Amino acid sequence: MPADIPDSLAALRDAIAAVDRDLLALVARRQELARAIGALKDREASALRDFAQEKEVLGRARALAETFGVAPATGEALVRLLIESSLTVQERQRVTARGGGSGRRALVIGGSGRMGGWFAGFLASQGYAVEVADPVRPAGDGPWRADWRTSDLAHDLIVVASPLGATAAILHELAARRPPGVVFDLGSLKSPLRDALRALVAAGVAAASVHPMFGPDTSLLSGRHVVLVDLGVPAATAAVEALFASTMATVVRMDLESHDRVVAFILGLSHALNIAFFTALADSGEPATGLARLSSTTFEAQLAVASRVAAENPRLYYEIQRLNDYGGASLAALADAVARLREVVERGDEAGFVALMERGRAYLATRPERERP
Repeated sequence: MPADIPDSLAALRDAIAAVDRDLLALVARRQELARAIGALKDREASALRDFAQEKEVLGRARALAETFGVAPATGEALVRLLIESSLTVQERQRVTARGGGSGRRALVIGGSGRMGGWFAGFLASQGYAVEVADPVRPAGDGPWRADWRTSDLAHDLIVVASPLGATAAILHELAARRPPGVVFDLGSLKSPLRDALRALVAAGVAAASVHPMFGPDTSLLSGRHVVLVDLGVPAATAAVEALFASTMATVVRMDLESHDRVVAFILGLSHALNIAFFTALADSGEPATGLARLSSTTFEAQLAVASRVAAENPRLYYEIQRLNDYGGASLAALADAVARLREVVERGDEAGFVALMERGRAYLATRPERERP
């Protein structure tokens, strides 16, 4: 054993604790440097993310790890996490610096919920004076009212972040009151909101519709998508898009009908697949503890995703399946795919099985490299 390595368990643990402190101090120093880089990028109006530079940094990390006797994959994973942390710091820095909300007011209806809370914080970081309207008082001491109907609605932005079942009624009431500011919802489906959104536009309200394709635990918007449903009110669409201009999120514009047709596969199909997966496991008679002892890499990865789905609000997930006018197509596609898979296996059709996998491989290969996991 090297001379500088203690020979007792307690001393070894103390030494590791000291190394951890040094590592975290270095991480803090790295973030200071990242802030300085972010400020320079902002002054030069350059992109926050440079994929070529990241590739170089990750390659260097792998090479250095190997020279120190550390697995290259470990070095890459560690530095990838540090890059994400640095990007998060720089993105927040730019959002705050460029925020166009100074002197403007925003009302977040349902702002005590998780996604509503995320948007309240996001708008506050841009300088908006944010008021939350929610029966449940949010944490903190910011402006709050239990009922949005008691507001004068004279806000520059009104965000409806209520549960999907309540959002349509709120939008209809807003259409009747005709607020002067920009109004948008955060509904994950638009089919149930179609009539209410059209009522807003017909009433002359500057309306748009948003679907953030990320959860409330998201800190870095790089690689994340925000769907912006264009309701034919250019000023409203532009105002909502501008909210994300200082972030690294990709804003995707869609029309009202296209949204739910695509979401039926992006959300509906993926949710249904995971619900079917854990339902099959629960019905298998095999205890979860027993399966865990024999788990494979693929099973663990699928189980991790399915576990996150199982932990979500079942009523919201039911709405995503039931209230989408296009939802039946994705469920039919899943049922058909399972039937074809079962058919080729039961009849011993190796060529058919191979064809299914090769077709899937070719389809997935069309996904842009940067968007792959």
